[in-house]
Amino acid sequence: MSNHVLVDKSGGVLTLTLNRPEKKNAITRAMYQTLGDAIDASNHDAELRCVLLRGEGEMFCAGNDMSDFAQMSATAGNASEVTWQGNPLLSALARARLPIVAAVQGRAVGVGVTMLLHCDLVFLSDDVLLTTPFVNLALVPEAASSLTLPGRIGHVRAFSMFVLGEAVNAQSAVAWGLANAAVSRAELQARARAAADSLAAKPPAAVAITKALMRDAAELQRRIDREGQHFVEQLGSPEAKEAFAAFAEKRRPNFV
Repeated sequence: MSNHVLVDKSGGVLTLTLNRPEKKNAITRAMYQTLGDAIDASNHDAELRCVLLRGEGEMFCAGNDMSDFAQMSATAGNASEVTWQGNPLLSALARARLPIVAAVQGRAVGVGVTMLLHCDLVFLSDDVLLTTPFVNLALVPEAASSLTLPGRIGHVRAFSMFVLGEAVNAQSAVAWGLANAAVSRAELQARARAAADSLAAKPPAAVAITKALMRDAAELQRRIDREGQHFVEQLGSPEAKEAFAAFAEKRRPNFV
């Protein structure tokens, strides 16, 4: 399972690569743990100056592994009795001290988008589509995105992404402030690595303090926990059971 996340340290940069291209880099529970542990460890590694997130293959990240979701929904009991146990990646992103750079190609879905809201520099391939179709699965936003996304792009745009599941292309993502630049696929990895190397050359304390001043880690964690409780309750709801059954059966869901 560790092969589904590749970890590399070089030149002061910690590179974390989603390495499950045959499943479109959908993230499993084990992958969340590996990613979260690596980001947490980077906070205490004096050799590191920056984190670079990337994905192997044609697609950056298809979001959470659907089989995990479906299993959790199927086995959940009374939704009101379900308790949020936390997500190691989301909490690690909220408390990250080092700047984070992302290189995103193809598609990013769900958490593949919301994790980008915790990144400090984001570079997209010019064919990117970003989607956050949580409500389509009878779920709710996560990763504090109900706070960070409308804060970044405004309520109406965020609502259309969350509730209508509308896709955002690379050009709009840059114009709205979700990314720094859109480049060709051939340029993407080099552009993101150059940005990471540039950050690694800056005075580390000044960079870390600047990042900390620009965000409220405690508030992010509070929102993650609030969203998380709603999220797991929805996983156990009749709505979610119908949504996942419809997804598996390739039909339109019937929410009555």
